[in-house]
Amino acid sequence: MAALMASAPAAAAALHLAPPNPNHRGDDDPFVPTMADIMASSRSQGLHIELRTAGPFFRVHAVTSSPSSSSSSSSAAAAAEEVGRAEGVIRPWIGGDVLHLDSMRMSRATLGMDRSIFGLGLFLGAVAVRHGFDRGCARAELLAINDSPLYHSKLVRFYTRMGFSIVHEVDGSSIRDLAHMLVWGGRGTRMDADIEQLLIRWGKRFKPKS
Repeated sequence: MAALMASAPAAAAALHLAPPNPNHRGDDDPFVPTMADIMASSRSQGLHIELRTAGPFFRVHAVTSSPSSSSSSSSAAAAAEEVGRAEGVIRPWIGGDVLHLDSMRMSRATLGMDRSIFGLGLFLGAVAVRHGFDRGCARAELLAINDSPLYHSKLVRFYTRMGFSIVHEVDGSSIRDLAHMLVWGGRGTRMDADIEQLLIRWGKRFKPKS
């Protein structure tokens, strides 16, 4: 599995992000996609996404699918190829549970596919975020890992485009940073987002065609 990485302009083009407008009402009410909306949209793109949970822990698993795979036959399942996964945990916190996004990874096979690697990342992230929403979480948190300056800056730009905001730079210079490093396993940029606003921001991408 290869870590998610691409240029910020490519991310913006692939995500087709619609800025949230919570002030609109009536027919223009912001659309919050359901889990069924997200799954249906993924199937229309030739993906099969599965959410697995074990207590507070979760994993989102994506494989390629085809029209013939809808029969759920064992041969179709065997032929499916994993293209990405996301993992995390619902973490108790003061003021309510938090969606802790631990990792998101894409397979190298996605580089040769006719769809954007960031588009795939959006599907994985949307399922994880909607799961947190359904579990009562109001906030999502992640660490844009700092393995290299170039890679790190691209991750921060990507997650900012997705709707996350920078909370803290974890560089190991303080006791607070050491606590973050124990939780996240490295240095990087801590970022948070309001879960409902994320879903509204991505709503246009998952809204059923009328």
